[in-house]
Amino acid sequence: MPTLEMKVPSPGESISEVEIATWLVSDGDYVEKDQAIAEVDSDKATLELPAEEAGIITLKAEEGDAIAVGAVCCLIDTSAKRPAESKPAKAAVQAPAAAAPAPVAAAPAPKSAPVASVKPVSPAAGHPSPAARKMMADNAIKPGQVAGTGRDGRVMKQDVLSAMAAGFDDSATASWGGSREVGRVKMSMLRRKVAERLVAVKNETAMLTTFNEVDMKPVMDLRKQYKEAFKEAHGVGLGFMSFFTKAVTHAIAQYPSVNGMIDGKEMIVPEYADIGIAVSSPKGLMVPVMRNAESMTLAGIEAEIKRLAFRARDGELTIEEMQGGTFTITNGGVFGSMLSTPIINPPQSAILGMHNIVERPVAINGKVEIRPVMYVALSYDHRIIDGKESVGFLLAIKEMIENPERLLFGGKKPQEVLLGL
Repeated sequence: MPTLEMKVPSPGESISEVEIATWLVSDGDYVEKDQAIAEVDSDKATLELPAEEAGIITLKAEEGDAIAVGAVCCLIDTSAKRPAESKPAKAAVQAPAAAAPAPVAAAPAPKSAPVASVKPVSPAAGHPSPAARKMMADNAIKPGQVAGTGRDGRVMKQDVLSAMAAGFDDSATASWGGSREVGRVKMSMLRRKVAERLVAVKNETAMLTTFNEVDMKPVMDLRKQYKEAFKEAHGVGLGFMSFFTKAVTHAIAQYPSVNGMIDGKEMIVPEYADIGIAVSSPKGLMVPVMRNAESMTLAGIEAEIKRLAFRARDGELTIEEMQGGTFTITNGGVFGSMLSTPIINPPQSAILGMHNIVERPVAINGKVEIRPVMYVALSYDHRIIDGKESVGFLLAIKEMIENPERLLFGGKKPQEVLLGL
């Protein structure tokens, strides 16, 4: 029998092994060519493994096993014939219905009833697939909260994503508590690697954080005035992230060391700004990178953020899309955070933290006014970024957000550009 040995492909440079997160098929199943058969975790991303050929699959590893890149993870019997589909069963179900009008069909009717009831009582009904089960466990979702649309009513990964997007009734968690049970869920390889990197950052960098506050009224007024025209012209919404990204690229031009990183005894300072934008996904927080953000318009930034956010939500981000950033922006404000000290994303040397916008009393021209204020934080590696540079960098961002016209002139006032200052 021709048997294909499926080997674990390399997910990316420097990755030597992966972990079988979930098998999407069972041992002995017939799989189609290019069908996703497993989700594998590396220390950088979770990827789907497609079948190389059609046939009967034999699994050679268990969920949670670590497998070296290039090792055999399963066998596919390519000579096996595709199993008969359920068409004959459907014909058997339809036959009694066609004979029902005739009196002689009354006696056989009870015998055909069990055939018609096979599908509703399928053991797969309401049961999640391995990928769906993992996602439900990671997000504390109970099986009864998701309706299955897969074969025989099985709950698929897309069903969980759709249910999460639609939201759940609060009453579903009203009965939480009251027991002494303890849940135990194995951390994925990606989560373990993130944990190691976060601890390493705290131990290996001289990380400090400086803070400031930004009056968001000018940007909010500008956005309110032009958001409809902007969306009509460019096909994307006008959010705050594009303003901050543009401000960051201009501030980097003034303080290039904030965009640098340490390599042994040297400091590397890129002459471009590849900005990582932290986005939430079903697998956790991910940081895809916008390449050459310094040359993008506001519309280009918004379009790229939207594209990357959708790819993160659908689990389609590649390792290449999450590598090589020079600076990171994270927005905890979307979750309600008032203030935080973000952790640097190595090997970068700085990260900007945005927070929620709250109306606060502030002094304007000697009078107290209520203004929408956002607290911003810059965490930086003090080994290559001095306090003066970090404070100046954050102040430059503040001034550009409070005076959006500066974003058109490289962070300078229009008058300064006119006078050549």
